[in-house]
Amino acid sequence: MTSHGSVNGARGVARLQMARTHWLDATIAYDGSQLRAHWALARTGVVGDVLVGFRGPCRVAAAEIADLADVDGPGIAGDDMVHIVWEAFEHSDLLLAAHRQRLLAAQARELLAELAPTAAVTRDGDDLWFAGGKLSISIATVSPVSALVHFAVNATPGGAPVATSTLRDLGVDPVVFGRALLERVAAEQASIADARAKVRPKGEWR
Repeated sequence: MTSHGSVNGARGVARLQMARTHWLDATIAYDGSQLRAHWALARTGVVGDVLVGFRGPCRVAAAEIADLADVDGPGIAGDDMVHIVWEAFEHSDLLLAAHRQRLLAAQARELLAELAPTAAVTRDGDDLWFAGGKLSISIATVSPVSALVHFAVNATPGGAPVATSTLRDLGVDPVVFGRALLERVAAEQASIADARAKVRPKGEWR
């Protein structure tokens, strides 16, 4: 690679770097404490914006529930889920974090439409549904230094306090799905960064 980086499209526009991703092979029990600043750095050694994926059970401790709508609810749990934890340090406000969360959910639905084309997976806000069962959970929040998103999809049945659907119902391999979703989200963020950097301010052109 030259000092100008790779070239993409007309007029030699250099692409911005894709967000970094990391899949953890170890089983990790998600309890909500992972949704904090620099958890990803401690687990992966990756500094800066990163998407981390892993598989494991979920049981969010009451003290770690971020969504006020869930505080008095039946709980957030599942025996086997595919998790994505996303930490972003640039523009770490809550509104943008919520936009990232919705885009991630939309991209997960798109990916499932490709992996299971006959399955009618629907999206309602940041939640995915299939056959009347809740397929995913998600939350966006902020730390003093970063924006954080957790998104998880049920891999196999069991442990949830509500009716659910799973990747097994769709015939989708959980690890294949998780790794592909990481790459898809990272590529989309790189594309957004490219698009923003190539826009001229009003009045600059003649």
